[in-house]
Amino acid sequence: MKPILNIAAYLFVSLDNLIELRANILEECNARQLKGTILLTGEGINMFLAGSEPELRGFLDWLRLDPRFKLLESKDSWSETQPFKKMLVKIKNEIIRMNHPAIRPEEGRANFITPKKLQEWLDRGTDDLGRPVVMVDTRNAFEVEYGTFENALHFNIEKFTEFPAAITAHKDALADKTLVSFCTGGIRCEKSGLYMREIGMEHSYQLEGGILKYFEEVGSAHYTGSCFVFDEREALEPNLDSIPLERSIRKKQIS
Repeated sequence: MKPILNIAAYLFVSLDNLIELRANILEECNARQLKGTILLTGEGINMFLAGSEPELRGFLDWLRLDPRFKLLESKDSWSETQPFKKMLVKIKNEIIRMNHPAIRPEEGRANFITPKKLQEWLDRGTDDLGRPVVMVDTRNAFEVEYGTFENALHFNIEKFTEFPAAITAHKDALADKTLVSFCTGGIRCEKSGLYMREIGMEHSYQLEGGILKYFEEVGSAHYTGSCFVFDEREALEPNLDSIPLERSIRKKQIS
């Protein structure tokens, strides 16, 4: 097994005393020689961390001692080397910026579908009621270039704040479809799923755990390409390995 454990994790939960919490988390991460980025907001926590398995598992156990983080779950992958250069803990206004303050996932999630169930739907082409299934990619255009679900709908957006207007413009055309929104690890869909319900798209779901969880539980079925990740690995294949250097989009853009 490769020596470096990488985790992606988030949890929507009301947080306060962010300055003190930031200091405590940063001290614990540094003591365990972890690297990556943690975002703290009044609406929750989002993290991408890497380090040795014992230290990273130990950090998660330590964090879950705080009742607010008891339900935190992670998506795991492995790498030969540390993909982050430093350890950052930042305080932000939103975990993922959408500019719709009424959308509050900590007060209740949108309907979700598990990776295994989604594979059943995609194998068949319809949901359990016979409605056509449309995958809705909520990510930015450059992320979609690395890979996405077959025949997925995407909007060539440059930032997530553009998603609400984009999906609203397609509301009528998608009225007779079952929609499954997805992103890298699930966090954007916590908000997009609620927004789609809010504007009346009743037959909409979010993919539980995002693309990374789908890769972990299903693999490459109905997915083409890789998944961009926000660290030096650049993107992950459906087997959760880093993409080969010769396929690097960044390399091609620089050369």
